[in-house]
Amino acid sequence: MPDRKAVFFDRDGTLMEEEDHCDCPTRVRAIKGVKEGLKQLKDAGWAAIIITNQSGIGRGYFTMADFEAVNQELYRQIGGGIDGAYCCPDLPTNPTPRRKPGIGMIEEAVRDHGIDTRKSWFVGDKPIDIQCGQNAGCRTILVRTGYGAKGEASASPDFVVDDAAAAIQIILSHS
Repeated sequence: MPDRKAVFFDRDGTLMEEEDHCDCPTRVRAIKGVKEGLKQLKDAGWAAIIITNQSGIGRGYFTMADFEAVNQELYRQIGGGIDGAYCCPDLPTNPTPRRKPGIGMIEEAVRDHGIDTRKSWFVGDKPIDIQCGQNAGCRTILVRTGYGAKGEASASPDFVVDDAAAAIQIILSHS
């Protein structure tokens, strides 16, 4: 039975500034406080996993190699601390179980990392992130960065905070 606790993070608009279909490492800007917050999270024994829809791949705007290069730059800016990154390139017009709010990517992470979703959290900036976390049995936090301020009224998260650093503090205080 998996028993590891994790925080699932959306990437764009949550850990890094929102860049529509970010395809280039030079466009990556980590959100303030993420580096320090992730260090605290890791020191407390949490896994940190990225769960992200990337329809730009499916649309042909960029490649999986471009996606990985963007991730590597993000990791450099935030000092590492990410245990895994799961990406769904499927288009919103052709949703699959892997595409948020489906939980396919979370199910993969559970298998790969021995995670118990009942002990875990999902942090994101869109209602679809909150739905994904809830569908997987996680507690949820909506951040107001990225699209978060726009989607706040249509989401029903456990908490709403300004950014990922504040979300991490909520998680640490509730563990």
